[in-house]
Order: sequence, then structure tokens, then C-alpha cells
Amino acid sequence: MSMHQVGEVRNIVLVGHGAVGKTTLADRILFKEGVNSRAGSPEEGTSFLDTDDDEKARKHTIASHVCHVDHGGIRINLIDCPGMPDFAGQVIGSLRAVETALVVISAPAGIEVNSRKAFRNAGRDGRQQMLVISKCDADNTNLEGLLESIHEQFGPQCVPINIPLGTGANLRGVANVLKPPENVDGAVFDIGQAREHLIDAAVEADEELMMRYLDGEQLGDAELNGAIRKAIVARTLTPIFFVSAKGDIGVAELLDGLAAYAPSPADIPSQVLEGDEPKELYGTAEGPLVAQVFKTRIDPFVGRMSFLRIYSGTLHKDASVHLERTGKNIKLHQLMELQGAHHEQVAEAGPGDIVVAVKVDDLKTGDTITCGADGVRLPKIQFPKPMVGLAVEPKSQADQAKISTALHKIEEEDPTFEVHREEQTHEMVIQGMSELHLQLVQQRLHDREKVDVVTHLPHVPYRETVMGAAEGSYRHKKQSGGSGQFAEVHMRVSACPQDVVPEEYFTKDRFAGMRSYHYDPELNFCFVDRVSGGSVPNQFIPAVEKGVKERMTKGALAGNQIQDIVVELFFGKDHPVDSNETAFRLAASYCLREIFQQAKPALLEPVVALEITIPSDKIGDITSDLNTRRGRMEGMDELPGNMTVVHAKAPLAEVMTYARNVSSLTAGQGSFTLEFSHYEMVPGNEQAKIIAAAKQEEEAHH
Repeated sequence: MSMHQVGEVRNIVLVGHGAVGKTTLADRILFKEGVNSRAGSPEEGTSFLDTDDDEKARKHTIASHVCHVDHGGIRINLIDCPGMPDFAGQVIGSLRAVETALVVISAPAGIEVNSRKAFRNAGRDGRQQMLVISKCDADNTNLEGLLESIHEQFGPQCVPINIPLGTGANLRGVANVLKPPENVDGAVFDIGQAREHLIDAAVEADEELMMRYLDGEQLGDAELNGAIRKAIVARTLTPIFFVSAKGDIGVAELLDGLAAYAPSPADIPSQVLEGDEPKELYGTAEGPLVAQVFKTRIDPFVGRMSFLRIYSGTLHKDASVHLERTGKNIKLHQLMELQGAHHEQVAEAGPGDIVVAVKVDDLKTGDTITCGADGVRLPKIQFPKPMVGLAVEPKSQADQAKISTALHKIEEEDPTFEVHREEQTHEMVIQGMSELHLQLVQQRLHDREKVDVVTHLPHVPYRETVMGAAEGSYRHKKQSGGSGQFAEVHMRVSACPQDVVPEEYFTKDRFAGMRSYHYDPELNFCFVDRVSGGSVPNQFIPAVEKGVKERMTKGALAGNQIQDIVVELFFGKDHPVDSNETAFRLAASYCLREIFQQAKPALLEPVVALEITIPSDKIGDITSDLNTRRGRMEGMDELPGNMTVVHAKAPLAEVMTYARNVSSLTAGQGSFTLEFSHYEMVPGNEQAKIIAAAKQEEEAHH
């Protein structure tokens, strides 16, 4: 890599809805600039960028891909991103690495949901936006209507830089608004009017230029080009380009526009943190090193690949750098420059450059590396939380040994994929953005890791408690030759109040004869020792408490964790020869199981807090659906772009497959997040069903 001056670098991410032609456009750019010997096509499986087997099979992009071209002395780094919401993490990571988001909109399809999301996310992340209208040679296009929609949804600052000459099969080129050709036959828009709108938006960011323009002074080309670039940075102008990638129309003009108008890293400071204080950092080659990992890939041949964007300073191969997350120094032995799936070793990289560090196990997505001098770091990349879950089990004994390593490898690569083991249900649960996302994870496990799994919906982690109180006893006696087992315990079970203050509640006035208590705040459980007269020898009381806790883990009603109870041990009997810790542990476990049934047992279910983002005209559909799920509305917030956030609570059991319903009810435009809120009582009719299902499952296992 020849070091480029920071002002000569343009970092661009291609974003938008699926199938709008982002990858086709990137392939055409690479072909035009001599990187590839042919214009690849995702549909034909010949794309220079979509090289993974999954991408070729499905004919669409699944992971972000980095490439670059040199155009007119300007280095343009391009990141091509997936357009499907299932792979939103790839887009969010890539947005961190660039200054400009090129939002691609299909001319025949119009503004689709993920193009709208991409535009909004880019603005939220402080990235400059440009629009590309693709497939302008397609039939059934209405470019005038599309421009009106763009103004309505994205704002009047969106102005064409060039104008299509003809539409559909009659598209013959594009005309530069500032310097139109002599023959503008078939121009879709009035070029004079478009020029006026462009200049109005451009001079708005420069007061002196605006005054001269309003005074009737003619502005030169260089001044106008500088004003356009300045206005893009100031967000008073969002330029629109029209292209047909397959027809190679408007692509050269787009490249010229990116080189001339897209902000460089020198134009926009990076937002960094020094300690906890925000700070602006302008990148220079001589400045302190600051870089961030925005993507991780574990390649079967190359190994771990950490994609780095350099924000300041110069990074050299074999450099020792400071990893802010751990506070330790690490060494980067190899640096590579990527061109799609191809890579080439480089000796150094400067501000604005995108490179890959190879085989550095300590690096994770979101990590900041520095020279360690001033404690500067990049903010964390905020990835969406995965909402769709499946319980997984290895298909065979051979898969058992490899499944954890294989899943954690995918988790390292994909910040929107998580794997964890549910303590209560003992299930391994994987979570992703959608059912398709999890299908691809399973395919990747099979293809890359040679691991096969079977899946099912995760069990809901219900809890068990009591609403009343009861007491009873249990005698455990076992004799089978030699020393036997004997223990008898007498206990009382009652409900433990929520938000209990242990030192105020567990007193000798309330629990007569209490000698001691042990309180577990996580389960709101207390074990009270009220034994008198040595009826249970002191050395066996810990075993009784252990037996109680073991039964609480197994459950006494439907096999779920017990919580919110007080267990009082007040009497017992032992045998001088046959009593031991095992006997008292078992006696306590069986005793709790029996008494629990007499103390008005009840099931508790987890309730989650939902934030559902939807088009405002879908509120009625969403609220009606929530009512069928035992959900309750708790408020709404209006968002720009005619969107609304609905705040609600609902039982987890009712929203296990909620993602597909939200997508269906909102035509793919809705999304949601959920997090645990609290446990509450299961309604009686539902409780009977759950207990019956648990007994049926237990019988099936036996």
C-alpha cells in the first residue's frame, strides 16, 4: 500500500435494501477501474465480492466486503454491505469505518424499508449521506414520483447532481447539472431548475458565497465544487446520482462525484473518548495512533482477520500497540490490504486506511488500539441485540466435542449472534436477528466446522413459588446390609415477601426459636434454623440446607427453579450409626417436595419489556396483536419519518416467535427489542397446561 495523504482518501459504504444492485454497482466500479477483468454479477455467481459459498448459493450478499479503487489520484475505499435486515450487524460495523454512506435505491422499487433504515442509521452515526438511484434502465420507473418521495422522507436538501437522459430502455446517459452537454434530449428533469436547486443547497453552508450568489454574481466551477463538498459535510445538501450498473451508465460520473464531493477523513473529525470525556480527533500521519476493529472474520485458510480502520497516526507491521480494553500491549505481525477475497501484505497504513491484522487472538470487534500515550479510545459500536432464539443440541457424539468451539467462533465473527447456556433449563441457546440468520449459522456450522445440530424452541424459564404456608415431615430410611441411612426432618414452608429487608424480617420475634438464617437475594430465599434440643445435630444442618437448595433447583411442581420462599427447619431425628450428611440431604429434598404441594403452589412466568418500532399507521395492528398475547401497552413515542415506538410488556412465552409477526404485520418495516422485566403469576388456565406438559415430558424421558 502506498501511503495516501489523508485528504486523498474517501471511505464509502454501500447500503440499502436487498436486491437494489449494490454489489452489481461495486462490481462494475472494480471492472471500470481495471481491478477485475470482467463486470461480475451476483445473479450469475461471478461477483468479485460475493465469494462465500452461502452468497453464491443465495445470490445475495451476507457479509460486508472491502475493496478499493484509485480514481483520478483519489483512493476510494468501498465496503459493500448486505441489504437484508437479518445481517444488520455487518452494516453497523461498516458505518463506523467510513465518512460517507452511499444509500442505494432501486428506481423501479422505490424507497424500501432497509434503504430508509440505512439513511437514518447513517445520519444517527454522524455519517454523510449520498443517494444513488440504481436500475434507471428498468421498465416501470417513475423518477419524478421517486424524487418526490425522497423529498418527503429524507428532506428537500436531497438534490440531483446529474439528470438521466431518457428512462427504461431509452436511457442513453446522464447529464451533469452544473456542466450539461449540448444535447439534453430526454432529460427527465428540467436541468436549469435542477442547477438552481443544487446551487441553493450548496451555498447554504457558506454565508459569504451565499451573499455573492444572492447579489447575482456568477460563481466559478472550482468555487461551486468546493461549496458542494462543504455543504455535504454541513448536511445542507444530500447529492443524488442516477446510474445503471449493468448498462454502465452514470457509473463514471458517480466515481467522479465521489472523488470530488465525498468528504475525506481530513474534513470530518472522529468522535473519540479521552477517559469519559468526548473529544474530536483530526487524523494526521504524524499524530498518535488510534485505530478500531470494526469487523472480525475467522477465515478457514488465513485464520483470524481483524479489520482495522486507522483514524490517526501510522500503523506499521510488527508494531507493538496498546489494546485499550485489556490495558496490555500486543504485537501485530502482519498487515494486509483486501480487495474482495484477495489480500496483499502491506508494510504500513495511515489515517483513513482500512487494513486487516492477521492472527491476533486478543483483538475483538469494537476494540481500540493506540500507542498507549493518552488513553484515547473510540466509543463502543452499538450492535442490535439478537431477538430470535433456538435451543441447539449436537446431532451426534462426534458433534458434541466440537459444538461449543464452533459456535463461539461464529459468535466472535458476528456481533449480532449470541450463544449461552440457560442455567435453569440446561439448554444451549443461540440467538440471532431472524430465523434466516439462524439457518445460515447452522449452514455455516455444517460447511465450515463439520458440525450438525438439531434445534427446537427454547423452554421458557418459569419459576415456582408458594402463595400460602404448610409444614410437614419426611423420614428417609434405607437398610441394605451393613450401615444404612436414616434421617428425619420437620420443616415449614411459606412465601417470602418481595423486596424483603432480611435484617428486619428474619427476627426471633417472627421466627420463634430462630438460631440463624441464610438469605439468598437472587432467589429471594431464606433458610431458617429453628432446631432446639439438638434434635438435628449441628453437623447435619448444612446438609439439610443443601438438600433444600437441590430441590429448589429441580422444582416441585413442573420442574422449574423455586424462588420467593422461606424454609424453616424446626425438628428432626437422627440415628447414632445410620445418620449421615447424605441421608439428611435426601430427607430435606423429599420433605420440601411434599410440603410445597400443600402450600398453595404457583407458577411464575418471565415478563419482558418490549420496544416496538413501527410505521405509525400500523399501531392498531400491533396493539390488537399484543392483546392476543396477554401483552399490555405502556406508552408510545413519535419518531421522525412517520415512525412510532410502542412500549409494552408481555409474557416471554407469548413472544418467542414475535419477530415473524412484527415483520408480517408491518410488511417488513417493523423491528423490536426486548429485555427481561420481572416475574409474575401465570393465569390459572395457562398454569394447568404448563404443568400437564411438564409431566408429559417427564414421563416421555422415563
